[in-house]
Amino acid sequence: MKSIIGINGSPRMNGNTHVLINSVMSGLTDRGCKTELLHSGDMKIGECTGCHACWKGLDCIQNDDMNDIYQRMKEADGYVFGTPVYWYGPTALMKLFIDRMVFFNCPENREHIKNKKAVIVIPFEETNHATVQPVLDFFDKCCEYLEIKITDRIIAPGVTKRGEVSSHKEVIDSAYMSGQNLAEILKAE
Repeated sequence: MKSIIGINGSPRMNGNTHVLINSVMSGLTDRGCKTELLHSGDMKIGECTGCHACWKGLDCIQNDDMNDIYQRMKEADGYVFGTPVYWYGPTALMKLFIDRMVFFNCPENREHIKNKKAVIVIPFEETNHATVQPVLDFFDKCCEYLEIKITDRIIAPGVTKRGEVSSHKEVIDSAYMSGQNLAEILKAE
């Protein structure tokens, strides 16, 4: 059974990011995948100190939740990364999470995530597509560097109230289909 970890980079439970990630996860589970959703706001994740211990293949020196998450990410077949747009970038919670993925920078650790698949979920308040572009570029560059293949991007403009994206059937359906598509890609490997 294929397994996927979702990372909710929004501090708001039951918000638009959470709703969209849940739609992706529903598509995955309906295709027989095992899913787990992590809420970064509920986790203790310290800043990367730049000590480079992980670059030498050593364990991270931080004594926080990422040490357990690294193992779960190694075991997972794919990921769903979700963040709203905050000041034309990802939330601080998502940025902190991605910063700590430097653990996978060394060859010994990179092999555990190389060629895994990911879906990106980004709701945002504005309707101008240029608003979301820096966040898309951020994920494109980070995933490219870590050799993670993005299979889909779910973009939901014009949503700001908690869970309001639920009434945007086309986006919800697209997120669900994205999960089903990821499941099929993983099963074909």
